[in-house]
Amino acid sequence: MFFDELLDETYCPNEYPALDALCGEWSETRPFAGLCILVATPIFRNTMVEYRALMAGGAELAIGRATHPDEDEKDVASMPCDKKILDYLVENGMKFYSVKDVVREESDGKYFDLILDCAGQFAACHPKIGFVELTRSGVHFYENVKQPVYVADSGIVKRIETSLGTGDGYFRALIQLGYSDFESRKLLVFGSGKVGSGIALQGLSKGCSVTVVTDTTKKGTSTDFCATLEQNDIDILDCRDFIATVAAIQSADYIVTATGVKDALVNPILTQALLTTKAKLSNMGVEDEYGEDVPADKVLNGKAPLNFILEEPTHLKYIETSMALHATLGECLVRDSRFEGLKEPPAELEEKLLMTTIQNGVIGAEICGMLGLSPEF
Repeated sequence: MFFDELLDETYCPNEYPALDALCGEWSETRPFAGLCILVATPIFRNTMVEYRALMAGGAELAIGRATHPDEDEKDVASMPCDKKILDYLVENGMKFYSVKDVVREESDGKYFDLILDCAGQFAACHPKIGFVELTRSGVHFYENVKQPVYVADSGIVKRIETSLGTGDGYFRALIQLGYSDFESRKLLVFGSGKVGSGIALQGLSKGCSVTVVTDTTKKGTSTDFCATLEQNDIDILDCRDFIATVAAIQSADYIVTATGVKDALVNPILTQALLTTKAKLSNMGVEDEYGEDVPADKVLNGKAPLNFILEEPTHLKYIETSMALHATLGECLVRDSRFEGLKEPPAELEEKLLMTTIQNGVIGAEICGMLGLSPEF
């Protein structure tokens, strides 16, 4: 494949053990032979490792995004991308499709077999076999879809990316912007899910004094990690306690939103505190969580996820197991798509990918620490 040299000179196989194993397996079994697959994830160098695995499996691959590379993207929300990598893919003949392109093709009777989506961009389309959605933020776009939809973010594998990788990316981005003084600084995190808890724990490891604001009525749910935060002596505030939250905003050095909810902080009391705080504001969610009354220039990277200023927003070693799950769920659909609507990944599949990553990857010890497992897992 045309990008083999670029990937091989950049990464070692122990940075992508799960995808490396799939590449070897699929080059022999060819589960996607003759199938047209659209992949609509952010376009960066590390995402080409997933492309390589799918193409090794025989897929005719195309890339989905909001616009074609040569179109004006003004006022169009699009998946983040590295322009250099985008140009590289264009120069080497990769095909790109927008939602409008796919709908137009469908009206002519041409359908993709599989759509491996991210953030629900292509939920209005109709692949022959089904969808795989990569993110929790894209799930609501699929709630009324009758076709089979696997949700990669439903299981435990995604925690590697969101808890370990996103926290790492947030701090790498701050450092790139010149903010590297974390010892004894006050970090305020909005959200106690996978991303928020990952940032909070990463901040703790860097010497920050960390406080998390969350909806404490959701403690103990599958998407909440308050128990882990409390075990690490991280202060937790209820999002309805405006007095305590405003005080935390006013005294913070760094503030980051990670609730995954659009306009989560929209409240006149909070907005006023955010407008006057000395803290560096960031967002690590897909949506604008601050609301329109907090101007974009008040928030680093104009309210877009802060780690997307990096050449590699999430290091491959943290994201590759999620990409492997994304791709492998496509293989699951090829084998059996006899269901409708949303479905979680098979537990045995996640366990297999985790085992491969822990045993053969460079972050095995980190994963075991996050999951409370012994290294012999």
